[in-house]
Amino acid sequence: MADFWQNPNLEPKRSYKFILSIPGSSIALPKFLVKKVKKPSFSISETEHNYLNHTFHFPGKVKWEEVSFTIADVIGPDDGAATLMKMFREMGYDLPSATNFETISKSKSTAALGGVIIDQIDSDGNIVESWKLNNAFIKAVSFGELSYESEEMINVDVTLAYDNASYKSGRGAIQDGNLGNISR
Repeated sequence: MADFWQNPNLEPKRSYKFILSIPGSSIALPKFLVKKVKKPSFSISETEHNYLNHTFHFPGKVKWEEVSFTIADVIGPDDGAATLMKMFREMGYDLPSATNFETISKSKSTAALGGVIIDQIDSDGNIVESWKLNNAFIKAVSFGELSYESEEMINVDVTLAYDNASYKSGRGAIQDGNLGNISR
Protein backbone atom coordinates (compact mmCIF):
# COMPACT_ATOMS: atom_id res chain seq x y z
CA MET A 1 0.00 0.00 0.00
CA ALA A 2 1.34 3.44 -0.93
CA ASP A 3 1.92 5.87 1.88
CA PHE A 4 0.19 9.20 2.32
CA TRP A 5 2.64 11.22 0.21
CA GLN A 6 2.54 8.82 -2.76
CA ASN A 7 -1.24 8.46 -2.99
CA PRO A 8 -2.88 11.36 -4.86
CA ASN A 9 -6.35 10.14 -3.77
CA LEU A 10 -5.60 10.88 -0.11
CA GLU A 11 -6.21 14.43 0.99
CA PRO A 12 -5.64 15.51 4.57
CA LYS A 13 -8.39 17.32 6.44
CA ARG A 14 -7.26 20.90 6.92
CA SER A 15 -8.00 23.05 9.95
CA TYR A 16 -8.92 26.12 7.89
CA LYS A 17 -11.54 24.37 5.73
CA PHE A 18 -14.70 24.44 7.83
CA ILE A 19 -18.10 26.05 8.10
CA LEU A 20 -19.90 26.67 11.39
CA SER A 21 -23.67 27.00 10.94
CA ILE A 22 -25.81 28.58 13.66
CA PRO A 23 -29.07 29.40 11.91
CA GLY A 24 -30.92 30.76 14.98
CA SER A 25 -34.68 30.76 15.26
CA SER A 26 -35.15 34.30 13.94
CA ILE A 27 -31.62 35.60 13.34
CA ALA A 28 -28.61 33.69 12.02
CA LEU A 29 -24.98 34.22 12.91
CA PRO A 30 -23.22 35.04 9.60
CA LYS A 31 -20.88 32.17 8.66
CA PHE A 32 -18.16 34.44 7.35
CA LEU A 33 -17.58 35.98 10.81
CA VAL A 34 -16.36 32.70 12.33
CA LYS A 35 -12.57 32.63 12.77
CA LYS A 36 -12.14 29.35 14.62
CA VAL A 37 -14.13 26.60 16.30
CA LYS A 38 -13.19 23.78 18.62
CA LYS A 39 -14.53 20.44 17.44
CA PRO A 40 -16.55 18.26 19.84
CA SER A 41 -14.73 16.01 22.25
CA PHE A 42 -15.73 13.66 25.02
CA SER A 43 -14.30 11.88 28.01
CA ILE A 44 -15.33 8.63 29.66
CA SER A 45 -15.10 8.29 33.40
CA GLU A 46 -13.65 5.17 34.93
CA THR A 47 -14.88 3.04 37.79
CA GLU A 48 -12.61 0.70 39.70
CA HIS A 49 -13.70 -2.57 41.25
CA ASN A 50 -11.38 -4.26 43.74
CA TYR A 51 -11.60 -7.98 44.21
CA LEU A 52 -9.14 -9.72 46.50
CA ASN A 53 -5.68 -8.67 45.31
CA HIS A 54 -6.82 -7.35 41.90
CA THR A 55 -8.21 -4.10 40.54
CA PHE A 56 -10.54 -4.12 37.54
CA HIS A 57 -11.44 -1.03 35.52
CA PHE A 58 -14.82 -0.40 33.90
CA PRO A 59 -15.95 2.45 31.64
CA GLY A 60 -18.38 4.87 33.27
CA LYS A 61 -20.33 7.90 32.11
CA VAL A 62 -19.67 9.78 28.87
CA LYS A 63 -19.26 13.54 29.21
CA TRP A 64 -19.23 15.76 26.13
CA GLU A 65 -16.85 18.70 26.58
CA GLU A 66 -17.79 22.29 25.77
CA VAL A 67 -17.32 23.65 22.26
CA SER A 68 -16.00 27.16 21.80
CA PHE A 69 -15.73 29.40 18.77
CA THR A 70 -14.42 32.86 17.97
CA ILE A 71 -16.00 35.39 15.66
CA ALA A 72 -14.73 38.69 14.30
CA ASP A 73 -16.99 41.52 15.40
CA VAL A 74 -17.94 43.93 12.62
CA ILE A 75 -19.83 47.19 12.29
CA GLY A 76 -23.00 47.02 10.25
CA PRO A 77 -25.95 44.70 9.64
CA ASP A 78 -23.91 41.56 10.42
CA ASP A 79 -22.73 42.85 13.82
CA GLY A 80 -21.66 39.75 15.75
CA ALA A 81 -22.19 41.21 19.23
CA ALA A 82 -25.69 42.39 18.34
CA THR A 83 -26.58 39.00 16.85
CA LEU A 84 -25.42 37.19 20.00
CA MET A 85 -27.33 39.59 22.24
CA LYS A 86 -30.50 38.98 20.20
CA MET A 87 -29.97 35.22 20.64
CA PHE A 88 -29.45 35.82 24.38
CA ARG A 89 -32.83 37.58 24.56
CA GLU A 90 -34.44 34.74 22.58
CA MET A 91 -33.09 32.35 25.23
CA GLY A 92 -35.45 34.15 27.63
CA TYR A 93 -33.15 36.69 29.24
CA ASP A 94 -34.45 40.17 29.98
CA LEU A 95 -33.42 42.76 32.51
CA PRO A 96 -35.03 42.01 35.86
CA SER A 97 -38.09 43.98 36.88
CA ALA A 98 -40.97 43.66 39.31
CA THR A 99 -43.35 42.67 36.51
CA ASN A 100 -41.13 40.46 34.34
CA PHE A 101 -40.96 36.85 35.52
CA GLU A 102 -39.64 35.30 32.30
CA THR A 103 -36.35 33.44 32.57
CA ILE A 104 -33.95 31.39 30.48
CA SER A 105 -35.05 27.82 29.73
CA LYS A 106 -33.43 24.93 27.90
CA SER A 107 -36.13 24.80 25.23
CA LYS A 108 -35.83 28.53 24.46
CA SER A 109 -32.01 28.36 24.64
CA THR A 110 -31.71 25.51 22.14
CA ALA A 111 -34.33 27.09 19.87
CA ALA A 112 -32.43 30.40 19.87
CA LEU A 113 -29.45 28.69 18.21
CA GLY A 114 -31.60 26.65 15.85
CA GLY A 115 -29.12 23.77 15.63
CA VAL A 116 -25.34 24.00 15.51
CA ILE A 117 -23.48 22.16 12.75
CA ILE A 118 -19.73 22.08 12.14
CA ASP A 119 -18.84 20.98 8.61
CA GLN A 120 -15.35 20.23 7.38
CA ILE A 121 -14.89 20.63 3.64
CA ASP A 122 -12.38 19.43 1.07
CA SER A 123 -10.58 21.46 -1.61
CA ASP A 124 -13.64 21.31 -3.87
CA GLY A 125 -16.00 22.61 -1.17
CA ASN A 126 -17.64 19.23 -0.55
CA ILE A 127 -18.57 18.35 3.02
CA VAL A 128 -16.39 15.46 4.22
CA GLU A 129 -17.29 15.49 7.92
CA SER A 130 -20.24 16.87 9.89
CA TRP A 131 -20.84 17.31 13.59
CA LYS A 132 -24.25 18.30 14.91
CA LEU A 133 -24.36 19.52 18.50
CA ASN A 134 -27.60 18.19 19.98
CA ASN A 135 -29.49 20.57 22.29
CA ALA A 136 -26.72 23.17 22.21
CA PHE A 137 -27.06 26.45 24.04
CA ILE A 138 -24.85 29.44 24.80
CA LYS A 139 -22.99 29.00 28.07
CA ALA A 140 -20.62 31.97 27.99
CA VAL A 141 -19.77 34.96 25.80
CA SER A 142 -16.77 37.28 26.04
CA PHE A 143 -17.11 40.40 23.90
CA GLY A 144 -13.37 41.02 23.62
CA GLU A 145 -10.90 43.48 25.02
CA LEU A 146 -10.24 47.10 24.08
CA SER A 147 -6.77 48.60 24.19
CA TYR A 148 -5.08 51.75 22.89
CA GLU A 149 -1.94 49.66 22.41
CA SER A 150 -3.40 47.35 19.76
CA GLU A 151 -4.71 47.56 16.20
CA GLU A 152 -6.21 44.06 16.22
CA MET A 153 -9.80 43.31 15.31
CA ILE A 154 -12.22 42.73 18.15
CA ASN A 155 -12.99 39.06 18.67
CA VAL A 156 -16.01 37.62 20.43
CA ASP A 157 -15.47 34.25 22.15
CA VAL A 158 -18.49 32.00 22.64
CA THR A 159 -18.74 28.78 24.65
CA LEU A 160 -21.50 26.27 23.97
CA ALA A 161 -22.79 23.45 26.16
CA TYR A 162 -24.66 20.55 24.56
CA ASP A 163 -25.99 17.10 25.46
CA ASN A 164 -24.13 15.07 22.82
CA ALA A 165 -23.03 15.24 19.20
CA SER A 166 -23.96 13.35 16.05
CA TYR A 167 -21.17 12.57 13.60
CA LYS A 168 -21.25 11.78 9.90
CA SER A 169 -18.25 11.17 7.67
CA GLY A 170 -17.60 10.39 4.01
CA ARG A 171 -17.87 12.25 0.74
CA GLY A 172 -20.27 9.85 -0.97
CA ALA A 173 -22.90 9.85 1.77
CA ILE A 174 -22.80 13.60 2.23
CA GLN A 175 -22.56 14.99 -1.30
CA ASP A 176 -26.09 13.87 -2.15
CA GLY A 177 -27.47 15.72 0.88
CA ASN A 178 -28.03 12.53 2.92
CA LEU A 179 -26.52 13.30 6.30
CA GLY A 180 -28.11 10.38 8.13
CA ASN A 181 -29.16 11.57 11.57
CA ILE A 182 -27.80 15.06 10.95
CA SER A 183 -30.62 17.29 9.76
CA ARG A 184 -30.22 20.80 8.46
